[in-house]
Amino acid sequence: MTVEKGVDWGRRGPLPEDGIVVADDAEARAVVEAARRSGEPPPPLGLTGGDLCRTLGGRGDVARLRSEQAVTFTVDLGSVLVDGRHHWFVAHLVARRSWWWGRVVAVMNAQWLGDWDLGPRAHPGDGLLDVSDGELSIRDRLKARSRLPTGTHVPHPGIRTRRVSAWQTELDPALDVWLDGTRIGRARNLSVRVEPDALTVVV
Repeated sequence: MTVEKGVDWGRRGPLPEDGIVVADDAEARAVVEAARRSGEPPPPLGLTGGDLCRTLGGRGDVARLRSEQAVTFTVDLGSVLVDGRHHWFVAHLVARRSWWWGRVVAVMNAQWLGDWDLGPRAHPGDGLLDVSDGELSIRDRLKARSRLPTGTHVPHPGIRTRRVSAWQTELDPALDVWLDGTRIGRARNLSVRVEPDALTVVV
């Protein structure tokens, strides 16, 4: 259920028997993509690490996942056409050549990318994706980098932010595209949308 103001989100309950334990966002994405490409719904996932796990307050405790202390959430998925090829992501999409020069696009379903609070307003159960898109000078990048761990790099006049259910952009020049930390190739066009309440996860 998409999160609503004043309503508890998540419920106590262990990972079902058919659930799959994954160690990070890349493993989670691989399971989701395999299911989607076979026309099946993704199985429930037990998260022991990664940025989505951290966003949900996961502890990385495998034993907890099978216990009554576990918490089950229904979360959104990111869906993206990368030059017409369909992919999914659980935590984030990043398009860039370098963190230090050129355009950087980040589409966040989770709040975190490693140690960076890259999506301070992102929530994986609100039916929206948080997009940051900009091209900063080296000086501004250094300033922004020091603020990324606390999420205070935005607002910034050189970074366009929006919260969207769908969004598309042309990448000129083409940029490398990373989904949940895995580089999938270089692309010129992205068409992103959210799939609300599409995945069950347990932490």
